[in-house]
Amino acid sequence: MDAVIARCIQVARPAGSVRTFQVAGRGRTADGWPELRLEGTALTLVGTSIADHMAGAVAVGVLAVTIGMGVERELRRYSVMHDSVDGMVFDAAATTLVERAADAAEASIVRAAADRGLFTNFRFSPGYGDLPMQTQPVLLSALDAQRRLGITLSATYLMTPTKSVTAVVGMFAARQPSTHASCAGCPCFDFCTIRPTGRTCRG
Repeated sequence: MDAVIARCIQVARPAGSVRTFQVAGRGRTADGWPELRLEGTALTLVGTSIADHMAGAVAVGVLAVTIGMGVERELRRYSVMHDSVDGMVFDAAATTLVERAADAAEASIVRAAADRGLFTNFRFSPGYGDLPMQTQPVLLSALDAQRRLGITLSATYLMTPTKSVTAVVGMFAARQPSTHASCAGCPCFDFCTIRPTGRTCRG
């Protein structure tokens, strides 16, 4: 297991893209779904789940991360080899690694919010709740993710490399109930650049 995990770390090339957009307005789509419009981009967030998640948000951080095609090639190799145990271990290691990359990207959004005196909630991805997967192409375009990260989409909105994550994080003037009550257990803990200054993102 250690050797398989080490191989995953060796071939992985974590990379990410992050941008912040002001909330331009809220409304309804022609079909009656709640819609959150972001300034300076074609990206809109549609659905009751994301409307609840972003209620009161003044800005939104948008992120995409991947650990690269090296991991993708290894996953395919394990699939061809039919080595189920090593393949499962490698897949689990890759999933953990891309989630840690997403944690790092989220931490940068938390820091950007704190620098503006704002608070954040947690990341929310297309496919969660009723935020449609059709959000993916516009979200990736807003981050120039194909050119910068090599992320492409299938006709069914699945990403390649498969070990990639996209998400949005709300920024608010008031502290959010979903914010971690302490630094312990926060997914951004290892990547936090605020804590060493003696402050926290909780103010």
